[in-house]
This record gives sequence, structure tokens and C-alpha cells, in this order.
Amino acid sequence: QVHLVESGGGSVQAGGSLTLSCVVSRATWPSDYIIGWFRQAPGKEREGVLGIDSYGRTLYADFVKGRFTISQDNAKNILYLQMSSLKPEDSAMYYCARDPVRRYGSSVLNPSSYRYWGRGTQVTVSS
Repeated sequence: QVHLVESGGGSVQAGGSLTLSCVVSRATWPSDYIIGWFRQAPGKEREGVLGIDSYGRTLYADFVKGRFTISQDNAKNILYLQMSSLKPEDSAMYYCARDPVRRYGSSVLNPSSYRYWGRGTQVTVSS
């Protein structure tokens, strides 16, 4: 059984920063697993924010380049999403996801590439 738990969401003013965390319960993953952060605003489809493919490359959605970064603490099985220069349009529920199937390139930004999801953490950016 795999559990992912996000935290770190909250309310912030435009231009501010937040760091989200995702703790993964399963300790052992294939070395080429994929990971990603996604978001979903009310009335909109879930969209990829950024992800790491099986080559270890980070793929970014165009709307977050230069503002968001991803990092991980492998020893603690924690995935981080550092967000800066936040905009009101960044307001959404943010989810982390993992999958052991090898995938490369922009497919890691596709929600259908992942079977394991957290329940999300809410981010609200006010103008």
C-alpha cells in the first residue's frame, strides 16, 4: 500500500512564496520512478505543474518556469515543491503523485501517467 500526504498549503499574497511537502509511505521504489506535482482549480481539469522523468530530468509547465522548483529528500521519502512569485491564478488544490512505470519527457506532466496520488493541499493566492 502506498500513501502520499501533502502539506504546506495556505494563503499567501501575490508575490509571496510557499513550500509544499509530500511524504511517501513506501520506502522502496524503482530507481527510475516518476514523480510529479499537479494542481486543480475549481471547475478546471487537473494539470501538471512539474515532474521528474525516468532519466531524472525535470519537466516544467510553461506557466511555472522560473518560479517553481522541485526537490526531494530521498532518505526521508519527502518531495518538495518550492513556489515563489505566486500569482492569484496559482490558487488551486495541489497534489503530488508517483508511479513506478518508466516514462520520459512531457508524459510526466500528464495525470494519467500516475497511479498513486495524495489528497492534496490547498494554495490560495490573494491579489
